[in-house]
Amino acid sequence: MNDKIISVRAQQIIDCKCRPAVEVEIRTRSGAVGRGAAPTGTSVGMHESFVLRDGDPSTYQGLSVHKAVDLAAHAIGPALIGMDVFDQRAIDQTMIALDGTPDKHRLGGNTIYSASIAAFRAAADAKGMPLYEHIAGRDVRTVPVPCFNVVNGGRYDSFTQAFNEFLIVPYGTDSIDFSIEMAVAVFHKLGEVLTSHLGHKPQVASSYGYAAPSEDPEMILTLMQQAIDECGYTGRIAFALDCASSEMFDKQTGRYLLKGERVSSDELIAYAKYLTERFDLVFVEDLLDENDWTGYSRAVRELKRTIVLGDDLTVTNPELLRKAHDTRAVDGFVLKPNQVGTITEAMDAYRFAKENGMIAVPSGRSGGVVDDVVMDFSVGLEVPFQKNGAPRSGERIEKLNFLMRANARSAACRLYDITPLLRF
Repeated sequence: MNDKIISVRAQQIIDCKCRPAVEVEIRTRSGAVGRGAAPTGTSVGMHESFVLRDGDPSTYQGLSVHKAVDLAAHAIGPALIGMDVFDQRAIDQTMIALDGTPDKHRLGGNTIYSASIAAFRAAADAKGMPLYEHIAGRDVRTVPVPCFNVVNGGRYDSFTQAFNEFLIVPYGTDSIDFSIEMAVAVFHKLGEVLTSHLGHKPQVASSYGYAAPSEDPEMILTLMQQAIDECGYTGRIAFALDCASSEMFDKQTGRYLLKGERVSSDELIAYAKYLTERFDLVFVEDLLDENDWTGYSRAVRELKRTIVLGDDLTVTNPELLRKAHDTRAVDGFVLKPNQVGTITEAMDAYRFAKENGMIAVPSGRSGGVVDDVVMDFSVGLEVPFQKNGAPRSGERIEKLNFLMRANARSAACRLYDITPLLRF
């Protein structure tokens, strides 16, 4: 097939946190249309592609993206017009060459990635099929187990919870509909458990989960287990952690914050090991600082009862993923295509991981949009599990509906059986 790009438009929109984002629309000769908007995260790794913002404090507190919009329309657009929309690699390489910097600093990773998504979606539209089917090349046979970020850590008025995300993983079923139903029930029950524990209703945190009730991770996991047990789902729902430890790492002392104290890399690993022995943890993500390669290799050796994932360490970058494989620094990585900045580079990272026995876990970002391409990755690549937010707020609910629709569309489709991957 061949279908040439005839127009590239761009505009500023806002994400779920009302922060500006650049949206790109691509049209082809056949009338196909694709739109893309790069999400942004709250926890952003230093090795991620550059997010280009205007820096003008008089509008959106400096976060507006009019420069990115202009570059998409007037620099990237002319370079892509006339290209075959089905040649994603050529499209992405053209933008990478046009930018000419290692971190996409000139045009902005958000600008390039938005155009990359738009082209990808236009190609699927030209075929008259969902993007996930375009990725899979056939009807999909599985949808991933969704992992729900139900308690959010971070800095609060009276304490800091060092771990960023506490997740539930509803895996004890072959039905995506029931997996989601279990998660929703536990999320609501957890609100009651936290209310009883705190003596008042829990706050809604910045990522729409419940605000952490304590600086002690063990206490939070215990309360989560109570909610699971009270719902009758014991043994069917496990846990996961995203520590985002780069956010709590002191470069001067080389130590991490944990339960109000500063601890060494070895002490943090030992504590994580203790948690994996006390609770059923599917994975632990970003346990250490994004530059602590030797610490990660040590963590993989020590944490035998869970999967060690890199996110800020690997940033969906094929080169960093290769280094992680060579040094045995992780068992897998979190797949966030906007981190590296093009669909092609993200797909290359996924293929490398798959060829080398590493798990890829697609994830949205805290500053997401409703039509997130990461869902097409999740379904089209038929991965075991993916990261979602809490079952609250529109763009997060839409991700769940996406999974249920994709499952219903393919008669033989089932929830991925992750039990062979579990280490507990």
